[in-house]
Amino acid sequence: MAAHRPRTRTRTRTRTFLGRLSLPERTIVANALRTETVGGVLLLLAAVAALLWANIPALSDSYRTAGQYHLGPAALGLDLSVQHWAADGLLAVFFFVAGIELKRELVAGELRDPRNAVLPVIAALCGMAVPATVYALTNAAGKGSFAGWAVPTATDIAFALAVLAVIGASLPSALRAFLLTLAVVDDLFAILIIAVFFTADLNFAALGGAFAGLAVFWVLLRKGVRGWYVYVPLALVIWGLMYNSGVHATIAGVAMGLMLRCHRRGGEEHSPGEHIQHVVRPLSAGLAVPLFALFSAGVAISGGALGDVFTKPETLGVVLGLVIGKATGIFGGTWLTVRFTRASLSEGLAWADVFAVATLAGIGFTVSLLIGELAFKGDAVLTDEVKAAVLAGSLIAAACATALLKVRNARYRALCADEERDEDLDGVPDVYVQDSPAYRLGMAEMLERRAAEHRRLAAPKAARGGVRGGAGSGAVAEVPGGASEENDRPA
Repeated sequence: MAAHRPRTRTRTRTRTFLGRLSLPERTIVANALRTETVGGVLLLLAAVAALLWANIPALSDSYRTAGQYHLGPAALGLDLSVQHWAADGLLAVFFFVAGIELKRELVAGELRDPRNAVLPVIAALCGMAVPATVYALTNAAGKGSFAGWAVPTATDIAFALAVLAVIGASLPSALRAFLLTLAVVDDLFAILIIAVFFTADLNFAALGGAFAGLAVFWVLLRKGVRGWYVYVPLALVIWGLMYNSGVHATIAGVAMGLMLRCHRRGGEEHSPGEHIQHVVRPLSAGLAVPLFALFSAGVAISGGALGDVFTKPETLGVVLGLVIGKATGIFGGTWLTVRFTRASLSEGLAWADVFAVATLAGIGFTVSLLIGELAFKGDAVLTDEVKAAVLAGSLIAAACATALLKVRNARYRALCADEERDEDLDGVPDVYVQDSPAYRLGMAEMLERRAAEHRRLAAPKAARGGVRGGAGSGAVAEVPGGASEENDRPA
């Protein structure tokens, strides 16, 4: 009889969703979010300033005059209004940074591994498809225009982080990284939407020139040519040609950002993409986006205008898409992906935390305002109403997220304190090294030094206590609550 062979069980490996980031990724994410948070606060201030400027009777005319003031070389087709320069020019810087961030995520970040990329990509896609569907259903029921279907699909990471900074929510790094990755993927699809659905009649000569400029840009990068005086003029030429081609000019920024090398080679502390992003991100977050908000968020607000936001199908669809569509789309896409890929939620986090972050992603300020301007370009009144709807939807989403995050804020603070703990004072959080023998030996030596110091400080007091007990008498000072020598019972 053949010997019985025990059957081997195959274990199904489970992946952890929202688990701890690697130390290099954590550092990169922390630096990016720090800049975006500062930029988000400036963005909030710019939006408030725009609303005040546009609604104070003595100043409202000057706001419209400033926004419509034209400047630029007409011979090059660039005699644009200040508002137009902010939307097409300054936002190209924003999308340039978005392109670098997307490239870095694809080659060195969370999107590098297809297994890790599946979840944020599906969550972002659902977070765009569901708001668009909510908008379409609202306008189908109310017989409104379907032109604004893309308005509620965007997430504004800077505005979201500014809300976190204002309310003092201490989100763990994994949740913040998830929000950042969502926004990066969201920006990618927003770029595709703008390129495909909001491209005017094409000027093929200008478009060919833009592609030729991009080819030169790529060759110079591959040859290792350095110097801002080479790339900045070339970038301006590419941007101008892209604008005149009929394709939205911000696409030029994205294309150049995607061309930069974002992986490190031997001996490099930072890749060229990381270095340029570090230099340009403050310009984007601190200047370009706030100025765009200043000249785009100034809509007239009155009781009637606010009433129209919740009664007209176009504006109601935007509000419902941002508040309900974003939260249900991102949360639903995330839950389904985790459910069918046998992943498990990271220890210490709950699905309520994912829903709170999904609700926070309903803040769709910058790109939503841009798409709103493109979608209703020929109707100034409806454009302003849609802008008001974007503001209202973003504020409602921010308020809902604030309430949800505050409930769990104590838990978040505890998780963040655990992440930041550095007892051996080596500059590296203990969670990354606590299992290594070197860390344990170092901690043991440090505790021994502390114990020796405590014994040294306690020795004089113990000696004085012995003297009071009687010199040479062998008496021992009484210890309150001490144990007797018999049966270990209290004395």
